[in-house]
Amino acid sequence: MTDTKAAIRDALARLELPDGGNLISRDMIRALTVEGGSARFVIEAPSAEIAKHMEPLRQAAEAAAGRVEGVTSVSAVLTAEAKSPPPQLKMGGHPKPQEGVMKPAGVKTILAIGSGKGGVGKSTVSSNLAVALTRAGKKVGLLDADIHGPSQPRMFGLTDKPASPDGKTIIPLKAHGVTVMSIGSMLAEDKAVVWRGPMLMGALQQMLMQVDWGELDVLIVDLPPGTGDVQLSLCQKSEVAGAIVVSTPQDVALLDARKALDAFATLKTPVLGLIENMAVFTCPHCGKDSHIFGHGGVADEAQKIGVPLLAQLPIDLDTRLGGDGGTPIATGDSTMAKSYAQLADRLIQGGII
Repeated sequence: MTDTKAAIRDALARLELPDGGNLISRDMIRALTVEGGSARFVIEAPSAEIAKHMEPLRQAAEAAAGRVEGVTSVSAVLTAEAKSPPPQLKMGGHPKPQEGVMKPAGVKTILAIGSGKGGVGKSTVSSNLAVALTRAGKKVGLLDADIHGPSQPRMFGLTDKPASPDGKTIIPLKAHGVTVMSIGSMLAEDKAVVWRGPMLMGALQQMLMQVDWGELDVLIVDLPPGTGDVQLSLCQKSEVAGAIVVSTPQDVALLDARKALDAFATLKTPVLGLIENMAVFTCPHCGKDSHIFGHGGVADEAQKIGVPLLAQLPIDLDTRLGGDGGTPIATGDSTMAKSYAQLADRLIQGGII
């Protein structure tokens, strides 16, 4: 049997390949077995694309092996060389020691968008401001740092997963002209992130420093609500130009907004202004305005602490539909889109971006 296998290999060595060499010298024969008079082997092509054109060679190999004395039947199978799986990127974990501040090389300005509590529309403001700044001619990135409740993939209609060719560098996704990175794009949409503080800080470090952000005029960081580990890490370890705090006018929201303002003051991060969201609801049937969450609370707070009131944004059905549908309202030409365009222009004219 050994002599038969050797004879088959000799026969296959006489089959020259178009680009030089033969099946044996190019080490393309796998699993050669001979049982009785039946011979079997696999021809492993360098790639799946090359394998598509090797059927005539497979037939010639079967015929050559079949002419060997003692061989009564031959079965040759084509396959492609198995490629190593791409390196796996692990998210989270303890942050790695790093010299200097966390600021990507190509990013001019980091702008944080925060809130004292959830549900006030911080992520909606972040996504639409990012789009509005892009439409104003700026190169904009958006980092979804709300790691426990990431919503930017849905708001931008992103369904793909960011690539990581070497298991280290992350290639972010793009939508509506904005470069977007979110932990939500790395996991299934209904998968919970159950991490303690050190893992949150590690994920923030990765999304800031391992992402290929390219050249950006501004990187908007959509912070989680409250005053926790992510806010602390971002403001202490990166060069944040300033923060914008979003709140609804109601007293309960303002109580928490004041805590967010105090946290930024403690961390020596300038507060660039406040945004009053859900300021008013205009009935689409009768046109009457209703101040569902109160009236003027954020404006009064801005005046009290001496920072600008950057915008008062109404409750708007199309804004909600756009966020759920993956097309931010700021991509259009509606009244709300113009409000975000004015907000973007105010930041640009103020020299913030």
